[in-house]
Amino acid sequence: MPDEPLIPVVVQDATTQAVLMVAWAHAEALRRSLATGRMHFWSRSRRELWEKGATSGHRLDLLALRWDCDHDTLLARVRPTGPACHTGATSCFGEPPRSLAAALADLDRTIEERDRLRPEGSYVARLLKDPVLRAQKVGEEATEVAVAGLAEDRSRLVAETADLVFHLAVLLRARGIGWDEVGEELDRRRSR
Repeated sequence: MPDEPLIPVVVQDATTQAVLMVAWAHAEALRRSLATGRMHFWSRSRRELWEKGATSGHRLDLLALRWDCDHDTLLARVRPTGPACHTGATSCFGEPPRSLAAALADLDRTIEERDRLRPEGSYVARLLKDPVLRAQKVGEEATEVAVAGLAEDRSRLVAETADLVFHLAVLLRARGIGWDEVGEELDRRRSR
């Protein structure tokens, strides 16, 4: 055991909000985490300081550290470079349900890649190139969502909504607008 007191650290994926793991740290582990931008902890079983991912490559890149209200537990908001659990699972608490935020982030990365590479035959690249087609597809998909909303078939409504979100994501990317801006606008409207 180190001479310094150990502090529990709850590690959370900053994108998905999923809790990935809980580990222990002391002042030196926190100093190293802040200095390197990668999470370091104290292993109670091995009785040593360790950097998460030093051997596996599955690092936890530190974005923010926050104390809880009692100042006896830390929340580490991170960007994982692979699974957090030694079992290969995303989280030590089992695979978290896929969040909408994670799905939108993945979709945005795919659209960004198609925008950058513009591969021949890519539907996304075609949409990005043609503003009229983008607008038509968003209108078409919005109508299909409205019609599906009147029907009893939930799965059709989910599928049509996914089509609309996809086409909206392409439209937003083409205009240089991120989902965060949409979220900020929704936050502003919440007080109305």
